Amino acid sequence: MTDFLAALGLLLAVEGIIFAAFPTAAKRAMAEAADAPVERMRLVGIVSAIAGVVIVWLVRGSGLL
Repeated sequence: MTDFLAALGLLLAVEGIIFAAFPTAAKRAMAEAADAPVERMRLVGIVSAIAGVVIVWLVRGSGLL
């Protein structure tokens, strides 16, 4: 649970930095995401989730990194 909360905090910090440093680009990206088809958003979400699990597995589970 500690790792989850640390990851959540890091996610919020990175997102905050992006919105603070590039507010116009972030706003444009949010508008494009709102206009994107549901199927594309679902596919991007699934791919992102799989990539995240693989990264966590590589860093924490496999001992490769």
